[in-house]
Amino acid sequence: MPVITPFAVDPDALKETLAATLGALATSIEVRMHEINVVVTPGNYLAAARTLRDAPGCQFEQLVDLCGIDYSEFGDGLREGPRFCVTSHLLSVSLNQRVRLKVYAEDDELPVVDSLTELWTSANWFEREAFDLFGIVFEGHADLRRILTDYGFIGHPFRKDFPMLGHVEMRYDPERKRVIYQPVTIEPREVTPRIIREDNYGNLH
Repeated sequence: MPVITPFAVDPDALKETLAATLGALATSIEVRMHEINVVVTPGNYLAAARTLRDAPGCQFEQLVDLCGIDYSEFGDGLREGPRFCVTSHLLSVSLNQRVRLKVYAEDDELPVVDSLTELWTSANWFEREAFDLFGIVFEGHADLRRILTDYGFIGHPFRKDFPMLGHVEMRYDPERKRVIYQPVTIEPREVTPRIIREDNYGNLH
């Protein structure tokens, strides 16, 4: 039975087009689950993205999603390589095709990659979210600040090493008449749901 995909372009044919177009800009191009994955280095990230947007046969006019990934515990910690990755999903409406673009930040302590906002304005809030939740810095972003957590938040909650309860909690102080932050006071505990079993449960006779 042939595999039905929602796109008009055969993935293997698109892979050949991308390989010829990107050349040395791409570290790897592969087809997985009928989808194209392109991996580039941080130094080639912006140039590769611009090529994917503008080159004939590519024409990915839209950036429909961008997110950060923390690979620190991927594969039970057996994976080797950079910890943080930025994954972008690009769509060509004119050619009815998609591609996933991935770049790994070189420094695990301070992950930095170029911003794509000069190519797609839709990258603005996506990159702010990745900065907020993962601490990935997007160089060239004009307004890189938190977007989901508040201004006094400490840390990046989607990192694998971020504590489940966080670092601080917020409450209203009636004496100061304002919101204040203080160390977390909730003590972690394990909650096991109570299970009640009836001897004749489900037996109608």
